[in-house]
Amino acid sequence: MQGQLDTELSELGVRQAHAVGRALAPRRPWTILSSDLQRAHETAKALASEVGLDVVTDPRLRETNLGTWQGMSHSEVDEQWPGARLRWRSSPRWSPPNGESRIEVARRTREVVDELVESSPEWGEHPAVIVAHGGAIAALTGALLELPVEHYPMFNGLGNTCWVQLSAHPRTANPDESHAEPEVAPTTDAARALLWRLDQWNAGITPPVDAP
Repeated sequence: MQGQLDTELSELGVRQAHAVGRALAPRRPWTILSSDLQRAHETAKALASEVGLDVVTDPRLRETNLGTWQGMSHSEVDEQWPGARLRWRSSPRWSPPNGESRIEVARRTREVVDELVESSPEWGEHPAVIVAHGGAIAALTGALLELPVEHYPMFNGLGNTCWVQLSAHPRTANPDESHAEPEVAPTTDAARALLWRLDQWNAGITPPVDAP
């Protein structure tokens, strides 16, 4: 279980990242933000080289801190903490020993997007690309969609160098519709003016780049 262990990107991962960069280049992204962990940052740099951009790193985009579990195998965790891994996957409020919960991950990653929206409100048709990790992306997706946190576990199984596409739309007031404040709420005025929609989940290039 990697968590925030700073492992390197494999040669296959580098090839996959370049392939994704070539696939995304026609969309002309205007910025690329990345976790500062090597495996995400190297992916972002490979992608950036295909679209002619620099990479902006932010440690808030790191993977979930798994605390004591980091570096352990699933079987080792299951032996020492029977049933805990299932509880962690099904309960966004639960955290591994000395680690962080999915809600905590959602809050820190959401801040990055909200600040980006605040500083650059006119995106036009060109996307911002965020390169992070499966757990962080899943938590961020649930937060941006303002889902009840109990529904966050529906986002699982994001493949390596696969992507999620979300689009932001103006939030329109509906007097007949009550809107409860989400548990992981927007953090800036510009972010509060938007509603996010999920356009793609676990998208990837076809055919995929496989090991030789």
